[in-house]
Amino acid sequence: MKFIHRLGYYLSGFVVGIIMLMFFLGGKKTSCDWGLDARVLKNLRIKERIVTQEAMTFFKTNQIDTSLVSDVLEYGDVNFKASNIEAKPCKLYQIEGDFEQKKLGFLFENCDSTAILKKVFNLK
Repeated sequence: MKFIHRLGYYLSGFVVGIIMLMFFLGGKKTSCDWGLDARVLKNLRIKERIVTQEAMTFFKTNQIDTSLVSDVLEYGDVNFKASNIEAKPCKLYQIEGDFEQKKLGFLFENCDSTAILKKVFNLK
């Protein structure tokens, strides 16, 4: 069999496979959160969020809207060196994000059904 025939068979099977994937996965909300950062951020996003009084005080004194938390959980970075993933019963994660030329740190306590925003602080 000539190379051009093999290439034609391969490409036709590839196109059929792509069409089948688009059909089966087209209406579903699928995501490819395979990296460590992406998995942690997605896990925190889907849980009920509780904001402590200390975090609310930071938002009020710096005149920051609490919707920034959603943006940081979407586009922020997890600092695993500053996080405590061995903590019991809830893991502690430090998420870092930008807001108006400033770098902010968010300390989340990741429990089974809730994500508690413990503290918000300025990073240097």
